Amino acid sequence: MPPSPPTRHLTTAQALLTFLAHQHTEHHGIRHRLIAATWGIFGHGNVAGLGQALTECRTTPAPGRLPGPGIPGHTPASLTSTPAPPGTPATATPAPAPAPTPAPGTMPFLQGRNEQAMVHAATAYARQSRRLSAHAVTTSIGPGATNLVTGAALATVNRLPVLLLPGDGFAARPADPVLQQLEVPYAGDVSVNDCLRPVSKYFDRITRPEALVPAALAAMRVLADPAETGAVTLALPQDVQVQAYDWPEEFFVDRVWRVRSQEPDQRDLFDAVRAIGSARRPLLVAGGGVHHSGAESALAHFADRTGIPVASTQSGKGSLPYDHPADLGGIGHTGTAAANRIARTADLVIGVGTRWTDFTTASRTLFQNPGVRFLNVNVTGSDAHKMGGLALVGDAGRSLLALAAALRDRTDDHEGGGPAAYRVEPAYEAEYRAAKEGWERRVTAAYAAPDEKARPTQAQVLGVLDTLVTDEDILINAAGSLPGDLHKLWRTRAADQYHVEYGYSCMGYEIPAAVGVQLAAPGRPVWALVGDGTYLMNPTEIVTAVQERLPIKVVILDNHGYASIGGLSEAVGGERFGTDYRFRAPDGSYTGDPLPLDLAANAASLGMRTLRVRTVADLREALKEARESTVPTCVYAETETPDTVSGPPAADAWWDVPVAETATRPSAARAREEYDRHVAARRHHL
Repeated sequence: MPPSPPTRHLTTAQALLTFLAHQHTEHHGIRHRLIAATWGIFGHGNVAGLGQALTECRTTPAPGRLPGPGIPGHTPASLTSTPAPPGTPATATPAPAPAPTPAPGTMPFLQGRNEQAMVHAATAYARQSRRLSAHAVTTSIGPGATNLVTGAALATVNRLPVLLLPGDGFAARPADPVLQQLEVPYAGDVSVNDCLRPVSKYFDRITRPEALVPAALAAMRVLADPAETGAVTLALPQDVQVQAYDWPEEFFVDRVWRVRSQEPDQRDLFDAVRAIGSARRPLLVAGGGVHHSGAESALAHFADRTGIPVASTQSGKGSLPYDHPADLGGIGHTGTAAANRIARTADLVIGVGTRWTDFTTASRTLFQNPGVRFLNVNVTGSDAHKMGGLALVGDAGRSLLALAAALRDRTDDHEGGGPAAYRVEPAYEAEYRAAKEGWERRVTAAYAAPDEKARPTQAQVLGVLDTLVTDEDILINAAGSLPGDLHKLWRTRAADQYHVEYGYSCMGYEIPAAVGVQLAAPGRPVWALVGDGTYLMNPTEIVTAVQERLPIKVVILDNHGYASIGGLSEAVGGERFGTDYRFRAPDGSYTGDPLPLDLAANAASLGMRTLRVRTVADLREALKEARESTVPTCVYAETETPDTVSGPPAADAWWDVPVAETATRPSAARAREEYDRHVAARRHHL
């Protein structure tokens, strides 16, 4: 009788963490640890299972030196990029050496303060690691599990991997109901974790130990798949977590998930080359997929060869450095007037790694050339077929290099069959470069602070910061008016400098994201730029930064309320109702004096070093001091608002926010007239 295959006697929780510690990704021959650490907050739903298991396989890194994205002997994820021909300029900035890597078979632990914030930190870590390394997050059942939903939605919308391990109710149902159980009369197998189904790219509930084996393998496949990745949820009933089982030893061997760079189909490539070859006013729109695939060098090579101008979405900003001759900056509602002017007359729009959201397309009012056509390069088929365009399904870097080579070597059938390398006409190139130069002058004007003793505007804060940063600095933002100002104004120097989460635009993302980015990029200055509204949503991970000695820099811009939504409210006839942080006036409205909030004192109470500024001169010194600081540091500034000081220049692009069709107040009636005028320009690209 043949001997039985070797097994290991472990609980389900112990087996899962041991399995995760042996999973790796490989991209362009470089290997990375797939799950580099596990975040956790414990309750009755996970403390005896995953909590106990983490005590057996944790490591204790040196303070401030938590495991980085690489594994011993390999290059960190931020150094990888799509191979480009010799002489191709490299626009990605090399990262410093990664922090010490966990020993094989171990699982580092990170202590969070808020479940949603832990997912944000994990997601930001994955983005900084180019999706090649990720974190897991464990919570108890009940409020801990449902607090994951917002973070899961953010990760999935942005196509970023994170592994969620919430506790769940008892699989054996020894009592019914148990603490924190959601009773659903028509379905006995539903728990609050089912809220995570629509925001997860893969979901499974592990009701028996042996069911973990196929579920864990499926989870890793999705996390490592560029076209499918997002939040992955394995719901773990608390009794199953602690049950022991004889696991096959093969379950725990090192496993490598190859992240493939898909080559485009040759027939599709032929059609794409023909479309570009016949275009007189092409425009390339770079999305987040350029960064995810490390295709910055390939994009620069393509732009240099063809002269085609490049605009960027929020996720794609930095695909070219701001001073590249073809870079027009952001596009759409929060973009630059230069990019939007070229977009209106483009006859071919090449979308690379973009989902074509409403901000990018100005709610489908931006691309107004009657004959405009779209060519979409995307690793995800559903995105490649949007806007009625030609679909080139493949890795962004591989596809751009293939297009550049084919355009260089193509035979132009319209010129008698002779070879004709494609390049845009000199007049078009001169036109968009002049538009770029004009916009740069407007940025310089918005950044300028003529009075060093005055209170800074938000744009002037960015202008001062612009004078201090290098290509090592990383800026993080997600919500409020800052994403618009940054997309318009920020002069991105490095491929990974601009970290604005605008797929979900989640208030409260910035500070935990700074923690996650600092873990992935130790030694680099990491800035979280937050308004007072988003700060109040989620400041808790300041404590984590202090605990782990992570020198993040938090810049709080206090304008006493939800300024961005206040401006939008005014534009759509809402008259800024309910958007200011003020006491009630005698008429009951929130129009009294500003609330006496002291956010700097709050940050200091959580352990941050805090620097208060009142003038532009103060700001300049404080930001310089914060950049050099080796401890978590907050710079707090009250800013002038666009009500009193002109803000950044307009993007000249609309965004569809429906306005009341009938109203008694004149402001709403005027807003509806303006809305109807813009709606008339909307078109479906088929």
